[in-house]
Amino acid sequence: MRRLIFCVFLALALPLSAFAARQVDIGNTSGTLTGSSSGLAVSDSTLTLVNNLYGGLITGNLGTVAFQTGALTSGDLQNGGTFAPGGSFTVTGNGTNGVPNGPIFTGTFSQSVTWQLVTLSDGTHNYNMTGVVSGVVYAQYKQYQANGVTFQLTVNTGTGFFNGSVGLSSGNLNILCRPQH
Repeated sequence: MRRLIFCVFLALALPLSAFAARQVDIGNTSGTLTGSSSGLAVSDSTLTLVNNLYGGLITGNLGTVAFQTGALTSGDLQNGGTFAPGGSFTVTGNGTNGVPNGPIFTGTFSQSVTWQLVTLSDGTHNYNMTGVVSGVVYAQYKQYQANGVTFQLTVNTGTGFFNGSVGLSSGNLNILCRPQH
């Protein structure tokens, strides 16, 4: 009898695991970040890491990451500021190493985006961009509602300030996915 109860419980629990939330990590490197009072944008960053979406950690040249923020609402591009919610954030796979050829994540910035100037001890400058995103993750013929945060780090601008274009060093998108109903 105990064995029967255990089997019934197991049979009921297995389908529930398909509906569990999952934490997904997406990494990118390089590309050019451009910006004006209309917003910050990257169209050519290389997708280099996808973890916990297609069966574990996958690395390599896997596709592209692109984003566009809303317009600048406070501060300025040289000293840091805040950008309006909206815009877009997309991650597209290229069919390499088990990552699909097509969309992986499509979404928007659901809250204000922070653009922060960091002055290092040697007087040089880096910029960090942080934003909350929400959208849809596409995985294994399913769509998941996703919410998370992205952190993008620029290349050091030397002792000068951001002048409208700078190399992107690296970025990370960490999202929590829940199946759509």
